[in-house]
Amino acid sequence: MVAVLLKKKAGRLSDRFNPVVVAVVAQLVAAVGVGALVLADSPTTFLLGMFVFGLGLTAAMPAKQVLVLRWVAGRDRRKVFAYKFTGEAIGMAIGAYVAGYLVDLSRADGLDVGFLTAALGFVVSSAIIGSAGARATTHPESGLDTAGANPGRPMDALRTIFASPALRWTAVITVTLALGFYAQFEAGLPAYAITVLDVDSKAIGTAAAVNSIIIVLLQVVVVRATARRSAPTLLMAVGSVWVLAWLILSAAQFRPEIAAALFVTTFGVFAVGETMYSPVLNPLTASLAPKGMVGQTLGTFAALQTTFSALGPLVAGALLGAGLANGFLGLHLGVSLLAVYAAWRLRKALAVKQSRAQVSSSTGVSSSLPAKPTERESVAA
Repeated sequence: MVAVLLKKKAGRLSDRFNPVVVAVVAQLVAAVGVGALVLADSPTTFLLGMFVFGLGLTAAMPAKQVLVLRWVAGRDRRKVFAYKFTGEAIGMAIGAYVAGYLVDLSRADGLDVGFLTAALGFVVSSAIIGSAGARATTHPESGLDTAGANPGRPMDALRTIFASPALRWTAVITVTLALGFYAQFEAGLPAYAITVLDVDSKAIGTAAAVNSIIIVLLQVVVVRATARRSAPTLLMAVGSVWVLAWLILSAAQFRPEIAAALFVTTFGVFAVGETMYSPVLNPLTASLAPKGMVGQTLGTFAALQTTFSALGPLVAGALLGAGLANGFLGLHLGVSLLAVYAAWRLRKALAVKQSRAQVSSSTGVSSSLPAKPTERESVAA
């Protein structure tokens, strides 16, 4: 709930104030929250520390996305977001691996070293962002020089999304792709593996590791191979990958002797889609956002994604708990197909807008249709 409410507000702060300051302050708040967990001596104080940690972590996300968009030209955004996503995957993999050796669950203070290490990580990250921000300027080709722009009112981002067909379909894609995988990554898929496929925890851990490894190995290669493909086309491909993954998961219950191998394979298939999803979605959303409202729009989309992702474990628990494994699989297969359809509709919406823009440019007469938010979609987005 904290993430849902705060991401929109954090995005607005990134439009109104220097996003470097927003990102640094937010991450320092997160450092204080996670570091304070070493002092927690009751469930209440632990939850309070986690609340502060979540507050800072969530507020930093839209600000860091805006920084990438401001500092990078449009043609390089996919590559930079790919590097960002790969770096995060490597960091999480290393952090989880090291934590396995540092944390001692047999002691009351066995988690303290993990909390302090996490706090140190946020402090170092804040120092790097602050140092980079002191030297960096808005890239002249970024299209995000919003000096003097009015970021609008808090609800304007939602109105903008509903007013623009392209943003509406992008919102549908964001929600469906989140529901199709990310909402079930930590809860629904492991529960399905244990309760239906009778897979042990080692296979689940292996699947998560395979997912991260494939992302690291393929991310840059995929970005280069798809550099000239439009964002909607790539999002259609992501939805198709999700469909394939759920079909494999469905087949796994009929082949118990290789169910574990199919489950691990599925996480690898999902990873292939992730290498296209992460570098494309945020630049696309930013290209469709009106001037001065990039942070708000990104924050709103992140809030939508978080909201529906939070529903994932509830849905999985209800369906799998009731023994409706086929319903669980069918629902997510349908959601993934909806993502493909939404990406196709987005491609048509952008084609219509581009055609209108070309007509207006060639005739020198503005369109008689109602004004829409500025949309700067291109192949590089």
